[in-house]
Amino acid sequence: MFVTLATVILAVALFSVFIYNYYYSTIRTGLEAKARTMTDFFANYVARSYTDYYNSAYRYTETFMEGDRLELQFLDVDGSIMISTSTITSGMAPNTPDVAEAVESKRISAWIGRRAATGERIMAASAPMIYATGEVIGVMRYVTSLRLVDGKVFLSILSVVGGGLVVLLLVFVLNIVFIRSVITPVSEITKVTKRIAEGSYGVQIENSFRDEIGEMVGSINEMSFKVAQTEKMQTEFISSISHELRTPLTAITGWGETLIYDEQLDEESKRGIAIILKEARRLTKMVEELLEFTRMEDGRFTLNIEMIDIAAELEDAIFTFRELLHQDELEFSYESEMDEAPLIPGDPNRLKQVFLNLFDNAVKYGRDGKRIEVSIVMEGVFAKICIRDYGPGVPEDEIENIKMKFYKGSNSKERGSGIGLAVCEEIVKYHGGSMELSNPEDGGFLVTIRLPASNMVVDS
Repeated sequence: MFVTLATVILAVALFSVFIYNYYYSTIRTGLEAKARTMTDFFANYVARSYTDYYNSAYRYTETFMEGDRLELQFLDVDGSIMISTSTITSGMAPNTPDVAEAVESKRISAWIGRRAATGERIMAASAPMIYATGEVIGVMRYVTSLRLVDGKVFLSILSVVGGGLVVLLLVFVLNIVFIRSVITPVSEITKVTKRIAEGSYGVQIENSFRDEIGEMVGSINEMSFKVAQTEKMQTEFISSISHELRTPLTAITGWGETLIYDEQLDEESKRGIAIILKEARRLTKMVEELLEFTRMEDGRFTLNIEMIDIAAELEDAIFTFRELLHQDELEFSYESEMDEAPLIPGDPNRLKQVFLNLFDNAVKYGRDGKRIEVSIVMEGVFAKICIRDYGPGVPEDEIENIKMKFYKGSNSKERGSGIGLAVCEEIVKYHGGSMELSNPEDGGFLVTIRLPASNMVVDS
């Protein structure tokens, strides 16, 4: 609309200037041509002396046939009207620049303005009467009213403005139709497709269209339905496999822990059983993550909310994980700026699961940095928990992706299911909080968790 409005205003302005110039230049050209013709005639055939000039001018005004449209005036070199077809102006001095310019320049001069006596808009063309010797003896002046011309110009411009308004109205109506038939449906479709992209598979768009948009909506609905089916089958498959794996893994872990204490085994056998136990525990953890994930996916995930001291829960998770940190020879620092931490609503077991998972990631991916930092502060109504390592970090274009299920970074050499961060984020979201990932400027990787210190908890 802005572009159309600017175009219409420019077109109206240009056309108005054209109309104005066309009408007034046509009248001016006509007056100048008439004045040139008559002054040439007077100079060549009539005005042999001042007396001849005066007598000829008197006779010419007496026989002037265009008095209904034009006023003819003969002036002396001082600019006073000697003879006029209008008795109103006889003996007066117009005092307009065209007369003086015609006398001084000895050329025809035109002027547009208002008549001093009546205020009427007029156009005048003044032509000098020149002797054969080159002396100016007077001025012939044609004067015409611009009232009718002004009216025509005004009506022409008004009609153009009206046409411009019609164009604007038409464009506005077409825009409204376009918005209602295209923009609004596309906007709604975009919103739903974003929901589908964020994981709301199976969402359907109401299809009330019979055109190409309707075909697109139908394709999106079909895609959403098929993706939902595939996602459901995948979740059911993961859940089924995870349950099937738990039983043999439990048996392997149990018998491994029994055999490792058998004094009849040699060191080589014990070392092999220790490897079996380590790998079995790793697989068990992966299975637990998969089961946790499937519970979230099918809505069976629950929280046991109670008022907890979040700093104490974080410190408990640090104590549980500290031994592993020592084994990997990592420097660990913990900082708390909460003298009296407020109680916040949360599930201690789930939050501890988040902390332990993030600590484990910091050890695995930030091992080269040899240092892990953990801190907790109050930030407004939120408890802010930061867990940072000094490893290689994550490529900027992958930071958001690594929270997606089954996604593993391109720089990752560690084995895992790829859903640990996805589970952590879901647990934090269930608590009404947020989890942000970033690469600090001085290197490493930072996870920032904010949990509300209020009753703003998502209904689980």
